[in-house]
Amino acid sequence: MSDYPESEPPVAPAPDSPAPPAHVDPAPPVAAPVPKERAPCGILAIVVAAIVGGIVGAVLVGVLLIVVLGYPVSQTITEVSQPVTTTVSDTASVGASGQDASFAEAVATKLTPSVVNVAIKQTGVDRFTGQQVTQTVGNGSGVIIRQDGYILTNNHVVEGADAIIVTVGMEDLPAKVVGTDPSSDLAVIKVDKTGLPAVEFGSSANLRIGEPVVAIGSPFGLEKTVTTGIVSALGRSSVAQSASGITAYTSLIQTDASINPGNSGGALADADGKLIGINTLIQSTSGASAGIGFAIPVDFAKSVADELIATGRATHPFMGVGTVTIDANVAAQYGLATEAGALVQNVVEGSPAQAGGLKAGDIIVRIADKKVLSVEDVFTAIRSQKVGQTIDVLVVRDAGEMTLKVKLGSDAARQ
Repeated sequence: MSDYPESEPPVAPAPDSPAPPAHVDPAPPVAAPVPKERAPCGILAIVVAAIVGGIVGAVLVGVLLIVVLGYPVSQTITEVSQPVTTTVSDTASVGASGQDASFAEAVATKLTPSVVNVAIKQTGVDRFTGQQVTQTVGNGSGVIIRQDGYILTNNHVVEGADAIIVTVGMEDLPAKVVGTDPSSDLAVIKVDKTGLPAVEFGSSANLRIGEPVVAIGSPFGLEKTVTTGIVSALGRSSVAQSASGITAYTSLIQTDASINPGNSGGALADADGKLIGINTLIQSTSGASAGIGFAIPVDFAKSVADELIATGRATHPFMGVGTVTIDANVAAQYGLATEAGALVQNVVEGSPAQAGGLKAGDIIVRIADKKVLSVEDVFTAIRSQKVGQTIDVLVVRDAGEMTLKVKLGSDAARQ
């Protein structure tokens, strides 16, 4: 067993249940004053007041209906496949302080032409006619990263597709898969067209929590949808099990910009309209946006995309250990010296782990600067490093701690 936690399939972090809506008790009724006997005027006043109160109440209810329901204003939903036709320079400079457009408008104007809809088609047999049919079964988003037709998206968007149709401007173009990397959930596809509006790359290295961001994609097939938010958190990591194996999501950008099914593979941009992430995941109890979305950082995504374009596959750091998560019960059962960490069950022959001195029975408690509490932590800590990098691995052995130096190898030979 390698760094991949095959014996214990990881699960994406369970979303917190939303808090129930707060209950507000109605205010107690106010007793009306008792009219005195000589009250023809008083009675008239009460009647008039009742009539006026009824009119005012009706008006308020009408206003409330208009606000809540949109009635009686009629709304027309335009065809979602209509593209944005604004011509934008590849190197346009856009900031939040533009005089002619707001922050979101400026970013949308610059970036929207570089974000495409990715329609997935599958071929099957019609059970009624027995004939072979091809139909659209889903959609996602993609970002044009080169003018000669290369598009970056998520692996889970194109996985299992028999045909891919990309909407670029006013054209629906067939696309082919250049390469996929299921372990990072990234893929590159290509259309046969040049002169495309390639995105301007930003950097995810110096992002700040609270800075404004814009998400663009095709949620529920609604192309060119723009939502805004902020960077809510940085450095989120998780692993997930899929049909393709284990996917490591490391150092994700968390945002409250609305992200829904169909946004996957789309762009997360900074205030200058530069790409800083590829929208990939949401955490929600309903399957729709709950204000907790995650994007793969652009620095990592671009490095994987470059490898996929050059070789058709991506390589990742490899240490070569099989581990199991330690908790209090496991520690008590086996008499272990610590109640948290990852117990090394086996070391791959000839691996970087063996060369670095790791042994079966060691308990890994830290890799580089990352604390290890589980198998998943081992996987994400290794994946966040680089091939050829030497890292410190802190282990507990014979009730004592020691730090081992491990030079990471490549998983290319294991693919």
